[in-house]
Amino acid sequence: MEFKVSTLAERPDAAERMCAMAETWPVFVTEDFVGAACFPRIRAELPEYVLFAEDDRGEIVAQAYSVPFALHTEGRGELPARGWDQMLVWAFADLRGGVRADTVSAVSVSVAPHAQGRGLSALMLTAMRDNARARGFREVVAPVRPSAKHLEPRTPVEEYVRRVRPDGLPQDPWMRVHARAGATVDRVAPASMTVAASLEEWRRWTGLPFDTAGPVEVPGALVPVRCDVEQGYAVYVEPNVWMRHPL
Repeated sequence: MEFKVSTLAERPDAAERMCAMAETWPVFVTEDFVGAACFPRIRAELPEYVLFAEDDRGEIVAQAYSVPFALHTEGRGELPARGWDQMLVWAFADLRGGVRADTVSAVSVSVAPHAQGRGLSALMLTAMRDNARARGFREVVAPVRPSAKHLEPRTPVEEYVRRVRPDGLPQDPWMRVHARAGATVDRVAPASMTVAASLEEWRRWTGLPFDTAGPVEVPGALVPVRCDVEQGYAVYVEPNVWMRHPL
């Protein structure tokens, strides 16, 4: 099947259909305050960095979001430990201040559930790289959410990301897609996103009781959620892995 990839800047009429595309993110991931505040702004303010793929019937089956920001500037230089959240804050601070961007960061790649397994994640990653290159950038970075880490929430992320197959590629499937596209691991971002919420909210999102203090394993979470029954809240601090794509 042929897929047509466009930017939202080229096809602003597709915005509503993009929002309607089914996704598979765990509910709690979308409750990160920085992401909730910044993500909709990408479509509105940086549509040239928003990509979508249509199948031969015109249905949107995949999306990719990225943002430009200044990495090589005073006070920065290194990819941040606060990963996804910090990158988004930098990107929109730079946009507001008129700071010249020198790097593009991936924000997310998502594929409709019924279209998974057709190579669309790799297609969208390639399209994101091509889009950045066409705009004069020499590097794309990505705070990668290892796609199989949720199966081992208690494995230290530093140990997990070092695992490779006999062919030298990462064991994790999503990291492997990036590596095949030419990316290398830069560093772990131990606090890439943070979700802090009441126990009532966590119970609603997960269906779990959250009635015992300490670490709680939650389906889809890369590490356990820390539950404080006495205070009535729980906190999830997600690690990601920074990978760098030279263009």
